[in-house]
Amino acid sequence: MAKDATLVDEHHASLETAKRILREIPLIDGHNDWPCNIRGWFTNDVTRPDFDLNEVPIGQTDFMRLRSGMVGGQFWSAYVSCPPAGQESSDEAHLVPLRKTLQQIDLIHLIIELHPKNLCLARNVQEVWEIFRSGRTACFIGIEGLHQIGNSFSALRIYRSLGVRYATLTHNRSNIYADSVTGSKIHGGLSENGRKAVREMNRIGMIVDLSHTSEDVQEQVLSISRAPVVFSHSSCYSLCPHPRNVSDRILDSLQKNRGIIMICFLQELVRRAEGVAPNLVDVVDHIIYAGEKIGYNHVGIGSDFDGMLRGPEGLDEVSDYPELVATMLQKGISEDQVRKVVGLNILRVIQEVDDAAITVKLDKNFTPACDTFASPWTAEERRMISDEGENRRTRNEPAQN
Repeated sequence: MAKDATLVDEHHASLETAKRILREIPLIDGHNDWPCNIRGWFTNDVTRPDFDLNEVPIGQTDFMRLRSGMVGGQFWSAYVSCPPAGQESSDEAHLVPLRKTLQQIDLIHLIIELHPKNLCLARNVQEVWEIFRSGRTACFIGIEGLHQIGNSFSALRIYRSLGVRYATLTHNRSNIYADSVTGSKIHGGLSENGRKAVREMNRIGMIVDLSHTSEDVQEQVLSISRAPVVFSHSSCYSLCPHPRNVSDRILDSLQKNRGIIMICFLQELVRRAEGVAPNLVDVVDHIIYAGEKIGYNHVGIGSDFDGMLRGPEGLDEVSDYPELVATMLQKGISEDQVRKVVGLNILRVIQEVDDAAITVKLDKNFTPACDTFASPWTAEERRMISDEGENRRTRNEPAQN
């Protein structure tokens, strides 16, 4: 009985320390699909009488649970599904995902607009700290697969202007840019367009996210990216050999890139063995493994809440974050290391991506990636336009004496 009481006292002390840390450092989760749940449950209609985000009857996230979980920052996923298999190159097939992505991004902006006491869009690291100190959750947006850009670099840049801070290169299917780990291997990693996409993301200050990509893609991106990259919601292959998890070889390259792996809570990515239900401690074990393997400077948290029906035991919704942090402390992760994992590391990555964009834009070799297409003019129209241009120059020339 005395031993049990001691354990309770130790856990209570760790929980109080965890809450103190979360009051001082914004816990920033790399991936949450709550907007997708809102879009589905409320059919994208924020004017419905039952539209109440304080207590949402489904999923793992709402405002009450965000407050209980002391969530200081969140990357909201503007996820939409991939086009049908075999239509990777079809521009027409990508128009629906493009439209849905714009609706999803707009919904995130509407949610923020309608709840200014709870949420605020952050466009840089300084704004994250300002929002956090005001008692609100700082919001970023991510897209989950380049199928969402409609095969258009213009759309990628427009998304960046709308607050999208990272783009996952693939989801569950390969696309014209990169191979998915669960899709057909079309390119042997990155395509030429994929290399252009990585360079353009470096140029505009958009974080490259390697979750869902094949190991060939990961290796190639880590060799060419001029900025740190992230795995927004992946875990460690050595502890759980699922294809979505990250191998030791890639973890070593990630360390050299100064990027981070944001540990995912999906049961199939953190279970110890097939058929064994995972719990909160299993998630912490992945954090510890990555931290000891490549250093705690390269680890973060990427739950994938609301992209799952149920989380690991003890870590089933966003209100459980203080328990996660308390368990990290109890398992021997130092306070300084915890601070890095919960928020400081991803803030460093955001800042370094922004800094790299400034440097890259000064490099004349980094020109914008452009969509190219056939001329919209007929040969006759082109001749008329050219002739009129020549005539105008002739008329405007000064008269010769």
